[in-house]
Amino acid sequence: MRSTRSALAVALAAVTASLCLLPGPATAAAPTIRPDGDAAPKSVSTSEGSYNGLALTPPMGWNSWNKLRCAVDEEDVRGIADAIVAKGLDKKGYRFVTVDDCWMAKSRDAQGNLTADPERFPSGMKALGDYLHARGLKFGLYESPTQGTCQKRPGSYGHEQQDADKFAEWGVDYLKHDWCQTSATESPDMWADFPGYSQKELAQVLFPRMAKALEKTGRPIVYSLSACCEDLDFEQWARTTSNLWRTSTDIADNWASMVSNFEAAAEFPEAAGPGGWNDPDMLEVGNGGMTDTEYRSHMSLWSVLAAPLIMGNDLRTMSPETERILGNKRVIAVDQDPLGKQATVVSRQDGRWVLSKELADGSRAVALFNATDQTQRLSTTAAAAGLDPAPRGYAVRDLWSGELTSTKGELTAEVPAHGTVLLRVSPRR
Repeated sequence: MRSTRSALAVALAAVTASLCLLPGPATAAAPTIRPDGDAAPKSVSTSEGSYNGLALTPPMGWNSWNKLRCAVDEEDVRGIADAIVAKGLDKKGYRFVTVDDCWMAKSRDAQGNLTADPERFPSGMKALGDYLHARGLKFGLYESPTQGTCQKRPGSYGHEQQDADKFAEWGVDYLKHDWCQTSATESPDMWADFPGYSQKELAQVLFPRMAKALEKTGRPIVYSLSACCEDLDFEQWARTTSNLWRTSTDIADNWASMVSNFEAAAEFPEAAGPGGWNDPDMLEVGNGGMTDTEYRSHMSLWSVLAAPLIMGNDLRTMSPETERILGNKRVIAVDQDPLGKQATVVSRQDGRWVLSKELADGSRAVALFNATDQTQRLSTTAAAAGLDPAPRGYAVRDLWSGELTSTKGELTAEVPAHGTVLLRVSPRR
């Protein structure tokens, strides 16, 4: 599976090499003492708890980017918030409502502050936060640690504390921080301040810089690290400075992209746990590029990965089946299980996957995932899934159909092409 990440890294390197020319010779080592006095975060390979006491289960909510891109406005966000409450999705855990790129004006004001885009968010961001909070929801915003966002709006470089203070003033509860505009042309001051650094080395300074700024505000703010186009090995170090971190490039609303992002996140089960989560990117469920069978696989796989469940569709107009997929309480419970374990791969052969996720009550969530183009018979056993011997056998709940059956130990299903059978397997007491 590591080959997926390696191939991605090679491809991205070819695309970005001409844009990411660092000052000084290519072989220059980063200075031992960082210009801002910050130490690089230590390498973390296992779950060590939440760095800020937040996100003890994977965050759930909605983000504007997948569906609305730069066309998002305050009426859209308010409408989505109303739909979350009207459809009862907030009661199922979906509470963060995040406005992605393009919420801000194209330049800072005379005092250097970020301000809302006057055409799309004329009421301002505090008013939007107040609207969300009045409905029991939480308010998320997007920024970049460089000199510009992906859509060339002002980044936070050199304004970290000023921006963090403004976010706190507006009532922000969640910040998505995205590694964009990273070339020497796009962020010249940044690279001038850090000659000889690689992108990863610089990321290990700038992301923690914002984490410290957020902490100084005194407001609890969930901190999400994103990188659309550069493999920064977040899973190796980000737990000490964030609550979730991307493990792959941006998702697209198609089967190949979804599977690729799943495979990338599946490589690092040891990195995930309460307070820090691998993030294969937002859900595309309901956006129209996949079948309902594929969307059920999407939701199943994100749940066993203990991934953030961030909806990306238009909740105001979604179909009843999309609502059923996103709102399945049994599947959500797997994702939100308080033990916080990510599934491990039991077996993988020719597109036939078996994954097992340990749950707090002693049961296991077992995903039989068929990535092939034909119906397949997939099998495993309770023992292979990590369950202890049970003289009375096991109860098996199909989390999509709700059907309850029993077994002495064998777990077998006919799984349609691109489908997933998701089971909760419990020893009979």
